[in-house]
Amino acid sequence: MRKNLLFFIIFIIILLLVVLYFFYFNKNEIKKVEQTEDDTKEEIYNSNVIDGVNYQSKDSNGNEYIIDAEKGEIDISDSNIIFLTKVKALIKMSNSEIITISSDYGKYNINNFDTIFSKNVIIKYLDNNITGNYADFSLGRNSMIVSKNVVYTNLENILKADSVEVNIETKDTKIFMYEQNKKVNIKSLD
Repeated sequence: MRKNLLFFIIFIIILLLVVLYFFYFNKNEIKKVEQTEDDTKEEIYNSNVIDGVNYQSKDSNGNEYIIDAEKGEIDISDSNIIFLTKVKALIKMSNSEIITISSDYGKYNINNFDTIFSKNVIIKYLDNNITGNYADFSLGRNSMIVSKNVVYTNLENILKADSVEVNIETKDTKIFMYEQNKKVNIKSLD
């Protein structure tokens, strides 16, 4: 009986060691698999991210468009669209001066060069500065629309409005408020 008891105790100890070993081994194996899966997901995600984006293009009218960004991410559903971070654009119109635009974010279309700038948008043209939260720039439509908290300044005036629309070719500008009962605020610097 004593022999059976000793055999039983040794059997239980071995069984506990085996169970603990396999439990510990399987737990580590699961962590490794999870890490591998996460690393794979990250690699797939990072394949759409480009550091130091630079696009240069020229249209048939001789207008040159240069856009730089700290980072770009290609839209998975449309590879012609790139989402940009810390954006700077330089527009050299064939018939006028240089326009610079900067913003925190942007959405750039590789095919037609249309760009949407958002958050902390700053546009500089000669002695004119326009700031806002959103700008839609299109060479195809010959327009730039700046909206949301727009402040337009030049050497003579400071103007606050809901939206400023500029025809890029003719420089015709429309400044307006969305609600009819509100008026554009103009302050003279003289």
